[in-house]
Amino acid sequence: MNEDIGPIMKKWKYLVDDINVRIITGLDGKPKLQLRLDLGILQMELDGRPDGKRPARHDSYLTYYEKKASDSTKGKFYLTPGECMKLQQEAIQYYHRYLALMKLEDFQRVIRDTTRNLQVFDFVEKFSNNKEIIWSFQQYRPYVLMMNTRALASMNLKAARFDEALKHIRKGIATIEKFYKKFADKSDEDMFELEFLKQWANEIEEGRPLSDSDRLKRELEKAVLDEDYEQAAILRDEIILLQRHESHSRK
Repeated sequence: MNEDIGPIMKKWKYLVDDINVRIITGLDGKPKLQLRLDLGILQMELDGRPDGKRPARHDSYLTYYEKKASDSTKGKFYLTPGECMKLQQEAIQYYHRYLALMKLEDFQRVIRDTTRNLQVFDFVEKFSNNKEIIWSFQQYRPYVLMMNTRALASMNLKAARFDEALKHIRKGIATIEKFYKKFADKSDEDMFELEFLKQWANEIEEGRPLSDSDRLKRELEKAVLDEDYEQAAILRDEIILLQRHESHSRK
């Protein structure tokens, strides 16, 4: 059997300025996620651990060490540097996968994988007594938070839920700002995650179509400024009726 992957790479050219990703059907009949890199191809499972392995017969090293922590007597559980390295290498697998999934707009799985890596950061912070190791994980938290926020907001934007999308973005901004305050002594001045989310929020605010409620409120403001109180009264009634209808529809 010829194991040279050159012919596959020739057919699938690497584009420098893009995330090269596709879904193929594996020999087991299941869909596989492939990420084209400059020197090769990463192939990942869509669900479970990206490489399909089950370390120590668990879904991942994270679930394995979580079990060890919960089983330890009197809370005497600490992660060794070697165990932290395994968690870090595993987190990189999930990073490659959620990066590829974001390109495919599979937002649910991006949310799943970014949430999972954030749990890794929390776990290491709780059970490692090495500050340098803890920071080696924590330094990536703003980026993972940004990707998690992007997926949450994008999912809502796709459904034209603009207010919900903005709510997620503002929450993401607040969480990242809290992180930078906590680690002010270690963080640098390049807070690109915050800049990206703030700019994105502004673009959504400026470009989104007005809802019926927003349009009526804007017309009401104009009527009041123009001292057209009769028209203002009519618009107020319309807003009240619309709000009642929306409230009834949600029940």
